[in-house]
Amino acid sequence: MELLIKQLEELISPNEWFVTNLSNASALLMDAIDDLSWVGFYMMRAGELVLGPFQGKIACTHIKVGKGACGVCVQGDQTILIEDVTTFPGYIACDAEAKSEIVVPLHDEEGKVIAVLDVDSNSLGRFGDKEQELFEALGKVLEKSLWSEKADV
Repeated sequence: MELLIKQLEELISPNEWFVTNLSNASALLMDAIDDLSWVGFYMMRAGELVLGPFQGKIACTHIKVGKGACGVCVQGDQTILIEDVTTFPGYIACDAEAKSEIVVPLHDEEGKVIAVLDVDSNSLGRFGDKEQELFEALGKVLEKSLWSEKADV
């Protein structure tokens, strides 16, 4: 866990455009963590989530706050961990093969949710407490790359 966090810290540059940072971050996570089918970001824009950089199959492009795992994450400002997506009320199936998901809110300096890190797996129960701790720690690193671009997010 610590090695991956260090790698992400080295990869993220405050001098780079946030899209560049998030693109490389999604590639790093997809490559470094086993059994993932999708890693990406949705950004808050005009009151809804809009697809940002990602690795994996094509994805939903707009998600309303309060809808699906990503929208519920924003609405409640808390990590959503789903062991079996078929049990999540209102789940949005962007990829019919996805079986489990974790979504982590990303905040600006004032604590407002401005994006989410969304990670899927084609395996049931892929994410647990250990993965939640990891992705939340990675989220803290990623938040810093968004702060300078807050007005454009």
